[in-house]
Amino acid sequence: MMKHAILCAAGALSLVASTAFADDRYQSRPPVIVSPDLTAPWVMQLGGNGVQPVVYPVRPMARRAAEQQVNPQVRQVVQPRGLFSRPVVQQVAMARPQYPAIRGQIDPQFLPQVVDYQTKEKPGSIVIDTNNRFLYLVMEDGKARRYGVGVGKPGFEWAGAHTVTRKQEWPDWNPPSEMVAREAAKGHYLPAHMEGGEGNPLGARAMYLGSTLYRIHGTNAPWTIGNAVSSGCIRLRNEDVIDLYNRVKVGTRVIVM
Repeated sequence: MMKHAILCAAGALSLVASTAFADDRYQSRPPVIVSPDLTAPWVMQLGGNGVQPVVYPVRPMARRAAEQQVNPQVRQVVQPRGLFSRPVVQQVAMARPQYPAIRGQIDPQFLPQVVDYQTKEKPGSIVIDTNNRFLYLVMEDGKARRYGVGVGKPGFEWAGAHTVTRKQEWPDWNPPSEMVAREAAKGHYLPAHMEGGEGNPLGARAMYLGSTLYRIHGTNAPWTIGNAVSSGCIRLRNEDVIDLYNRVKVGTRVIVM
């Protein structure tokens, strides 16, 4: 009789657990958060001096805490289910969170603006001040349109005068063999070829300088503008490089100093 009672109790408990797990199968799940640092080996083009991309936290509790700090209207409703089920967290009145502290904000001085600028270069020329991280598109009457840029990291600085020999929208990226070998030695393995697109380090536009490997181009890491992070190329935010691209012609003189 005692053995029969124990078996009956075990069967009832198993039925309750099965029902709980069956219900659990059809409950909504929180989204899977994929860290953007999966592209980190080439996102800095490459390994900028002391500048590292910072990614959103992937721990659910840390992410929910960050969202609540940004949007205090978010509240949590916990609904326990079944004997063996985990609580479900529902977010109510949630606005799309922003992460200014995580992604960083570009210094306002690096946003496009028209400034006074005295130079011997003709209107339409480009002058790049690598020390101060500015690109100037020379205009009439002592003015210039100024953009913030990212420049070559230590050991990759250069200066000289060239012309724009080619322009390309959403350029492909073919890392030179020297870069591939250099990054492989640091444990960063680059693709031999990368199609143009939003994830491409060259960004939305590229203007090729002379017969060199250097370009003025966009970026998929806009938070690096104002820093020495590249392998010698001059990078702008995508929206800025598109604006510049539309104002510049093949043959434009470019002075890098």
